[in-house]
Amino acid sequence: MTLPYSSATSGERALGEIQKLLRGFGCNKFGSMIDDAEGTVLVQFEFRGRQAQIKASIKGYAAAWLRENRLGPRTKTTQAQHERRAMDIGSVAVYSILRDWLKGQITAIETGMLSFEGAFLGNLLLPNGQTILDHVEQQKLLPAPESKP
Repeated sequence: MTLPYSSATSGERALGEIQKLLRGFGCNKFGSMIDDAEGTVLVQFEFRGRQAQIKASIKGYAAAWLRENRLGPRTKTTQAQHERRAMDIGSVAVYSILRDWLKGQITAIETGMLSFEGAFLGNLLLPNGQTILDHVEQQKLLPAPESKP
């Protein structure tokens, strides 16, 4: 199976689509940032006074791509070049993933399947700047996942 979005080409164009989608939904604030050291893309927006923050991992996508596209004996690139290619592919893919995920969440809200809070609960920002999910994980408010048998 091919990793979804591995052949995406829209890249930062998808960021413009995200901004248009959020504005159309009624968000009045929007911002994005790339953290090269962490290998993440961050999108923040505000809807009716609620601030949300979505973080997508370029490094995580690149690692998944590398698992699926291992270097073979006939490969003409070095390991470093192969890893750089994975990061380049990941940096394009995460924008398309974010766009499609946000479109799905907003559609679920607009059709009454979810409330805004239900769709973005883990991504809502608390007054201290943490997301609700970060706070829940830090405070160990959820039981540990069950291990596989």
